[in-house]
Amino acid sequence: MTFLKGRGRSLRVRLVVFTTVALVVVCTAMALATILVQRDRLLDDLDQRVRDTAARSQGGAQYRIGGATDLSYLNEQGQPAGTVAARLSDGHVIVAKVVARGGDRTSLTAAQCAALAGIPADGTLHTRTIPGLGTYRVTALSSDDAAVLAGLPTGRVQDTIHDLAVTEAVIAAVGLAVAGCVCAVVIRRQLRPLGRVAATAVEVARAPMDRGEVAGLTRVPAGDTDPATEAGQVGAALNHLIDHVESSLTVRRRTEERMRRFLADASHELRTPLASIAGYAELMDRETVRIEPRQAWRRVSAQSARMTGLVEDLLLLARLDEGRPLESVEVNLATLVAEAVWDARAAGAGHDWRLALHLDEPATVTGDPARLTQVVANLLANARVHTPPGTRVTVAVEATRACCLIRVADDGPGIPPAVLPAVFERFTRADGSRTRAKGGGSGLGLSIAAAITQAHGGRIEVASEPGHTEFTVTLPNSAA
Repeated sequence: MTFLKGRGRSLRVRLVVFTTVALVVVCTAMALATILVQRDRLLDDLDQRVRDTAARSQGGAQYRIGGATDLSYLNEQGQPAGTVAARLSDGHVIVAKVVARGGDRTSLTAAQCAALAGIPADGTLHTRTIPGLGTYRVTALSSDDAAVLAGLPTGRVQDTIHDLAVTEAVIAAVGLAVAGCVCAVVIRRQLRPLGRVAATAVEVARAPMDRGEVAGLTRVPAGDTDPATEAGQVGAALNHLIDHVESSLTVRRRTEERMRRFLADASHELRTPLASIAGYAELMDRETVRIEPRQAWRRVSAQSARMTGLVEDLLLLARLDEGRPLESVEVNLATLVAEAVWDARAAGAGHDWRLALHLDEPATVTGDPARLTQVVANLLANARVHTPPGTRVTVAVEATRACCLIRVADDGPGIPPAVLPAVFERFTRADGSRTRAKGGGSGLGLSIAAAITQAHGGRIEVASEPGHTEFTVTLPNSAA
């Protein structure tokens, strides 16, 4: 559980970090885009003002009579602080001045003038760094009367961009902090169902599934199984898995119980004839006990035959359980059932045997005739052994295009209700004993009949009440 909690915390941390990084990337991209767009717009505005300043300077120089070094037009009102004006001659700066903050016009030094040299008088904008003054956007215009240069500082643009960057950085930091906290809370809340699912899985893993009856395993609460959410889908899947595990373990436990009961019954059935054989052998070996050898051998042979029949029945069930293929030929059920009824009449003359045929289609199936004969014989023997003399046993064969049915009905006392649900299970007897009371068998006849029927793709059913018991065997018609 500690491991799962640690993994949960790690998942939450990764989600928060991932979300925060994504927000940082988005905010950074938006901030950079805003700064670049704003910078371009401010520079465009500055360039336009530089052009306007150069145009006014050129106009002022044309109407001044002070000569090639006249910069008196710079004294006009409206000149912003930091404005640089110069007169050019063949690309060289003859004279240059700057408007100081106090309104004074100050001449530029030789080094400052050198920074403005080489600018063509074609109206294009250039960026130059003037020592002591900073970075400027400058342009030069030329006419027949004068060539002038004008420039404005980029400091305000740079200060505006700097302030904008700082402001956006502060806003982004605050926004990211708030978003991170909100994401952490939301993610923690969304992952709570996964924590409960993990706790359920741990509790189920601690259940002792290797022993005893496994039932009542913990399930994920219904509120955490909403299929509209990912966590709910995980919870629903875990509940489905737990249901499957619980049902599988229940089936396995029942199978193991049936196997133990089967082995105990088989051992008892085999032990009884073996004990009888050993007893007769011991009696024949004793000199003090007189026993007719022929009688003893008859009893030994009878018990050997009983044990052989039981072993053969068990082997047949094992082969059917393994799904070994049976013989597959066309079998006429009407003929097969009629012969079985004649055999049953000879073995049980005290019963009233009836045969009825209801054939809308030929009663033909594909299967193993010997095994199908065994199914009918077992059902008839079951009716003969478990009903008193004088009982009417009616055997009917019905055929349709889809299937063929064999019905074995009697008007005997019926099957006890407590035994009816398990009548096709192995070693099931109506009296619940393990003995051959009143000529009873080993309790494998109906199990063999059911297994053979299923191997042929059919089914066998029973309905019983006092005065009427009916077994129905349904097999697919080979013409279907």
